[in-house]
Amino acid sequence: MRLNGKIAIVTGAGSGFGKSTAKLFAEEGARVCVADIEAARAKRVTDEIGGAAVAAVGDVSKASGIETIVETTRAAFGDADIIVNNAGVTHRNQPMLEVDEETFDKIYGVNVKALYLMARATVPAMRSKGGGSIINVSSTAALRPRPGLVWYNGSKGAANVISKAMALELAPDNIRVNAICPVMGETGLLEDFMGMPDTPENRARFLATTPLGRLSKPRDIAQAAVWLASDEAAFVTGIELPVDGGRCV
Repeated sequence: MRLNGKIAIVTGAGSGFGKSTAKLFAEEGARVCVADIEAARAKRVTDEIGGAAVAAVGDVSKASGIETIVETTRAAFGDADIIVNNAGVTHRNQPMLEVDEETFDKIYGVNVKALYLMARATVPAMRSKGGGSIINVSSTAALRPRPGLVWYNGSKGAANVISKAMALELAPDNIRVNAICPVMGETGLLEDFMGMPDTPENRARFLATTPLGRLSKPRDIAQAAVWLASDEAAFVTGIELPVDGGRCV
């Protein structure tokens, strides 16, 4: 098992990419904090995993939410070796000036500020343990932005630059930092990204831009996260890994 003995925090783990990542981490031997803003979702995933998981409920855009997640993990298993900053939000695909300020602030709180808050709460313990792995789930929107998602694109661009800068600063501490950049996936945010109903006809328009001809699946992202978190990627830091079926080629 590639993550045997490791302790991981996965945010936004109540559904989608995060759920699949948390479950695969546990299959690979990790003990996992399933963190989500909705208690019922976190509990459901934790119940599916069993004793190798603990549920934590917190808003990752708030220091208090991050503190709850980190302390829940510490009380159950100890200090985390692996962080997957997966929680993310978007605005509906629409003209940039139609996105209201409250939505803008929420996007940057969850997609950007949370990276700062989580690092502040976990990096000191990682340093004490002699290293760790931080994985930020970004997006192909940071590499090949689409119109109609301007502010979301920008938040993920920030996540990519933050990941690379963190990688440089934390390398002397043996803390690796990488970003995963999925193409649009089979998650609850799909229609927001598309800006239209998820009909076969509308989906076909988006699939036509992906050479491998399908959306990303949660397990695609989970498998990439397991590799980046494992010792197999011990010499990998500061990368932006597209999991995109060739979209960004």
